[in-house]
Amino acid sequence: MASSTSVRRVVLAAAALTSVFLLSACAPGTSSVEHFSGLPTVEHAVVGEEGTIETAEQEGGDGQPVAMWLELGGKIAVTVWGSSTCAPIGERISVVAPKGEGNTVAISLKEYRDGACTADLVPHTTVFWTPMNITTTEELTVQVADTEVTVPVK
Repeated sequence: MASSTSVRRVVLAAAALTSVFLLSACAPGTSSVEHFSGLPTVEHAVVGEEGTIETAEQEGGDGQPVAMWLELGGKIAVTVWGSSTCAPIGERISVVAPKGEGNTVAISLKEYRDGACTADLVPHTTVFWTPMNITTTEELTVQVADTEVTVPVK
């Protein structure tokens, strides 16, 4: 029969492993949460200070990258334009300068090919978890596709 000391050690080890697993599952990662063709819509939008709905359509749509806060700053949506069959998709988000030191992130893109590339220009949106050392209380600079986009304070 196992001693109470060895049973206690097994229980503590199991609890420690469970804690590590749960904490790592809650931590935002650097890869995208989702991506889709088009601009963020009302279901992706956030309500502005005066109750207005802010969407990427109101902020951009001219072929330039667009970035915006989602879910009260818990996520960041980044929209870039490209071919509908060779979509530029956000692959990773990395912190260039943390809050208090510039509040800047960089988005790396990959090209998703679905056959021959067409010459059309359509928006593609990628959503990322907001990194832990980035804040919504400072302007956010998003570096994407050789461009810097400023996201206002939330």
